[in-house]
Amino acid sequence: MDAADISSGDTAWVLTSAALVLLMTLGLSFFYGGMVRAKSVLNMVMMSIVSMGIVGVVWVLFGFSMVFGDSIGGFVGNPFDFAGLTSLLGEDAVVGTVPALVFVGFQAAFAIIAVALVSGAVADRMRFSAWVVFAAVWAVLVYFPAAHWVFAVDGLVSESGGFVANDFGAIDFAGGTAIHINAGAAALVLAVILGPRIGLQRSPMRPHSLPFVMLGAGLLWFGWFGFNAGSALAADHVAAHAWVTTLAAPAAGMLAWLVVERIRDGRPTSLGAASGIVAGLVGITPAAAAVSPVGALAIGAASGVGSALAIGLKKKLGYDDSLDVVSVHLVAGLIGTLSIGFLADPATPAEAAGLLYGGGFELLGVEALSSVVVLCYSLIMTTLIALVLRRLMGGLRVSAREESFGIDVAAHAESGYDYSQTPLTAPGITRSVVIPAPVQQEVN
Repeated sequence: MDAADISSGDTAWVLTSAALVLLMTLGLSFFYGGMVRAKSVLNMVMMSIVSMGIVGVVWVLFGFSMVFGDSIGGFVGNPFDFAGLTSLLGEDAVVGTVPALVFVGFQAAFAIIAVALVSGAVADRMRFSAWVVFAAVWAVLVYFPAAHWVFAVDGLVSESGGFVANDFGAIDFAGGTAIHINAGAAALVLAVILGPRIGLQRSPMRPHSLPFVMLGAGLLWFGWFGFNAGSALAADHVAAHAWVTTLAAPAAGMLAWLVVERIRDGRPTSLGAASGIVAGLVGITPAAAAVSPVGALAIGAASGVGSALAIGLKKKLGYDDSLDVVSVHLVAGLIGTLSIGFLADPATPAEAAGLLYGGGFELLGVEALSSVVVLCYSLIMTTLIALVLRRLMGGLRVSAREESFGIDVAAHAESGYDYSQTPLTAPGITRSVVIPAPVQQEVN
């Protein structure tokens, strides 16, 4: 294609969608930041924000090429095809009906939030320097290959793409496998390797700001319309379909989570509502163009119930997934991806039939296989990365004293709130830092 094939309407929509997806990382920082204790909020926010810088730089240098360059054995794109993006500067560089650089920006925002999602499992206890290095290495060795498998369709950007999309023929509209299952598996590995937070189940570890959590969930839902509907890469009926399913699923997910809480705990909570929204959004991501609006309601409800129930597993299995990344992203990602095999409607843009619409078991098998492949790859590679970094960096975790005092002050020499003028000095920090009263109470 060349410049004559560019649609101004499609270009405007994908540009807007790219901005919406980038906004999701800010929403994630509020969502995660509100769920931690006051003494950790800045560090939690910084883990998301620094992911923008790390992945943004690597994406321009060679990341886009690793995902969308001509495939090397179906496993990864050639990192030199689009290195530095200089070959995409001309007007004849087009992807579909939008300039290639618009597509570059859209996919960059996907890569950023995929990395940031993992951080929720390591709240309160991972060294910031270790997170920075981990984020860069994980993006290169885990996310970029997985994204190539799922998103690099033959002929879209390069002649040949990844094996999940092209050889398996799996349906994953916006990244249920490459993003959510991938990040959820990585979160599980880090939570196990780092070990539980000090005082877990002995000291209160309640969210310090539920309004932050609700704001974050709202921003995520808002941005997710760009995440899913923008994946149509056009302002057309596919985008419209994905927009509606992205409305339906989180609505059902929120209500389903609240029902579970009401039955199990006696009261519905704002934290449950926010978590249910995100679970529903995760569940519909792979299926946004493959199921009907009613099917989206079913996926959202199943994701809300499944994720709410899965939270109890971490106590039974003994791992400390601080902000429930595994329960929400891994579990709902699996539910959404596997649901395609049952609920795919041939009347939708995907034109595939699941078991409930007269299809056979082949589609379900393909979706299950793609989920298992990404899940196993992420588990294995993340384990290797974490163990090697722990050895090379002398540990991934802050000291017990720094964790008890507060990771904000220990890692950043800052405090998220200034309620008290009492100066405190964190271990290893020479200058005084003002610590808010709630944090002083936790320290004392």
